[in-house]
Amino acid sequence: MEQQRNLLLMLLIAAGLFLFFDWNQDKANEARLAEQATEISTQADSEVSLDNTIKLISDNLELTISLNGGDIVDAKLLKIKKELDKEDPFELLMTQPKFVYQAQSGLAGPDGIDNASRPLYTADKTEYKMAEADNSVSASISLEKDGVTYVKTFSVDRNSYVVNVSYDIKNAGSKDLNLVMYGQLKQSVDNEAIQPSGGFGMVASAYRGTAYSTDETRYEKTSLDDIASGDRFKVNTKNGWVAMIQHYFVSAWVGSDSENGNVIYKNSGKKDEIAIIGIMSGNTKIAVGEQKTLSSKLWVGPKDQDVMNEVAENLGLTVDYGWLWFISKPLFKLLTFIQSFVGNWGLAIIVLTFIVRGVMFPLTKAQYTSMAKMRLLQPKIQEIRERYKDDRQKAGAETMKLYKTEKVNPLGGCLPLIIQMPIFIALYWTLMESAELRQSAFILWIKDLSVYDPFFVLPLLYGVSMFIMQKMSPTAVTDPLQKKIFMAMPFVFTFMFCTFPAGLTLYWLVSNCFTILQQVIIYRSLEKKGLSMKTPAKDKK
Repeated sequence: MEQQRNLLLMLLIAAGLFLFFDWNQDKANEARLAEQATEISTQADSEVSLDNTIKLISDNLELTISLNGGDIVDAKLLKIKKELDKEDPFELLMTQPKFVYQAQSGLAGPDGIDNASRPLYTADKTEYKMAEADNSVSASISLEKDGVTYVKTFSVDRNSYVVNVSYDIKNAGSKDLNLVMYGQLKQSVDNEAIQPSGGFGMVASAYRGTAYSTDETRYEKTSLDDIASGDRFKVNTKNGWVAMIQHYFVSAWVGSDSENGNVIYKNSGKKDEIAIIGIMSGNTKIAVGEQKTLSSKLWVGPKDQDVMNEVAENLGLTVDYGWLWFISKPLFKLLTFIQSFVGNWGLAIIVLTFIVRGVMFPLTKAQYTSMAKMRLLQPKIQEIRERYKDDRQKAGAETMKLYKTEKVNPLGGCLPLIIQMPIFIALYWTLMESAELRQSAFILWIKDLSVYDPFFVLPLLYGVSMFIMQKMSPTAVTDPLQKKIFMAMPFVFTFMFCTFPAGLTLYWLVSNCFTILQQVIIYRSLEKKGLSMKTPAKDKK
């Protein structure tokens, strides 16, 4: 019995710690070009001037585009507020003195105009804004070099976070051109400019880093630190994308579906300062007198997995549910379905919790039934231990014989919990990764389910519910250290949950309340069968 309780204790502590800390010649040539493209863009840092820019404004996005290279140096999400109760939009891409996060694109290859330095484009206007009657908006910048005309166009559709970037190239020069288009994301490793302050404002275990997808690898991620301090990396693929991820938001370049394929690459621009990940198309030949278009797509917005999967295969995997994604995905779909009816994400979490706990009720009942049977056997087990106190092997054999005779599984109380644990963890990641919870109100003082409860009401109620659960579950633990751990757990977990998003705390509070209700029902049912969770008289000390 003590071994079973020790295992349950370790599982509970481990779960808590997990929640708190926590997420060929052509080929060779393409690889060389990938390195080349990375080198070029990092040389341009000092040349970027926010005064030499144009703006592209749709209903969803406000993009600032530098005429020096045509990079997107700032991107605001107009329908998403930076902070609740403030009008400033959320800024995903930005260029600041101490922090850079840009979506760069250019033409490399033997005849690339971005090889030695970034080209300086011209534009007809300084601002291109979507009219109320329009379904899209576009901005074009251009230059002419050696008889070749390059027109770089950015366009965004209404209600979209996809930026279509294309190069229209008209070769009226004196020689054939060999070009490849690249798109890359560049970000400072130091994230003080975009992360909320520490303490109670911190985000529990939110992943910030890069990810990519290839024909052979659906989803692979690497931290910014690993890229900035690690070796260069490149891989060839026909389809694919590269992304930079942070809590609730993602930017991603999608490769072109070209015959020559794409090259995905990542490496540091400035060691230990800048991380870069990019994708480059295969070589395109443009003969003298020909005109061709090279294009790519950039996602810059919230983690809307259904929409992102329409943009590129597997892009929705940037909503990172970890290794339990196969459980988290259905839970998210169920949560969304419930919300469509109740109209409140907080209520949807409550309903989802009741459904999940209700489905697992048979397992919970089996767990408590097994523990009650084990309690009834404690006096007999103690007698066996005293009778064979000098022969542990005999005592163990007799104990197992008793289990077999009484048809009791000594691990019966642990196995249901082990089965339930992955579901609890998966639901945790479902709520952690749901961008829909950001700035979604629940009731009264809880105006944002994605941040901590400002008055800590939910964490305190959670601590009370955990204390009640302990009192309802009598323990035979006599070890002083274990007793102190059990007594301290409600206080420790209350403090931990003060830092958690209110949506997560709400889930665990409702789960505890449901567990208390389950215990009452199960205990009454066991008492009718002659079983009890109360400590037998001979077992008391």
